[in-house]
Amino acid sequence: MIPQIKNVTIPQAALQRLPNYLKFLRLREAAGDRYVSSTVIAEGMHLNPVQVRKDIAMISSASGKPKTGFVLVDLIRDLEKTLGYTNASDAVLVGVGSLGKAFLTYTGFHHYGLNIAAAFDTDPAKIGTEIGGKPVYSVDRLEEIVTRDKIRLGIISVPKAMAQSVADRMVASGIKGIWNFAPTHLSLPQDIVVQNEDLAASLAFISIKVSQSLTQK
Repeated sequence: MIPQIKNVTIPQAALQRLPNYLKFLRLREAAGDRYVSSTVIAEGMHLNPVQVRKDIAMISSASGKPKTGFVLVDLIRDLEKTLGYTNASDAVLVGVGSLGKAFLTYTGFHHYGLNIAAAFDTDPAKIGTEIGGKPVYSVDRLEEIVTRDKIRLGIISVPKAMAQSVADRMVASGIKGIWNFAPTHLSLPQDIVVQNEDLAASLAFISIKVSQSLTQK
């Protein structure tokens, strides 16, 4: 499900760049800047200035002024609105292993409108505890709590063999978007938004690219 702004569908490649734009612009704002040009953004992010202008035009009606550029707060506002960061979204996490614990203790998600409201696991030693201030429940209570609190986002950080069953339970309880960190394809209804993150594949990609760059020298 790709967002539409001003009746324009945002391509997936552009959509993936938007969070990086937002991060860059927030850093400029923190540094005291009030304006920013597409050239400055492009140079700071190692992108093509033409591509930057096209991306901005898709998500914002702001027009840059000669010599000064765009009003920084306006661009940040439009990016936050496009990405949904102005409306905090509660999520549940299933799988409190090393990765799951890292998510629960990470304090930066609130900058992106994400709040992990609860976590679930099968380990009796973890159930009933708090990690990062987040309660850990038995996975048997997943449907109850998701339905009760009307949560619509789920994060999966369980072993591969458990991922599909966890995803099925999430969908049955009302989850509409899943961030999947299990290294497996999930078979789900078409109206469910799924973002798969394969850490092993990403690491392999980096390793291959580094090896290629070394052999070219």
